[in-house]
Amino acid sequence: MSVRAADLPSRFPVGTKYVVEGDDGPGGRLRIVARYLIYPDGTRVDLKTGADRPVRRRRALRGRSC
Repeated sequence: MSVRAADLPSRFPVGTKYVVEGDDGPGGRLRIVARYLIYPDGTRVDLKTGADRPVRRRRALRGRSC
């Protein structure tokens, strides 16, 4: 079961681990496979990966002054 950031506590117990697993993606870029928290008591909480939410692309500003 994946958890949204809004559902997480604002503070975590000492010893909580944040784990990011990944592998090679297209073009040699890192592709995140899994993100999760491991609490000191061994409880694992899966977090949503980047693939779970829509990608928002930025348009390059070419020839424009800001």
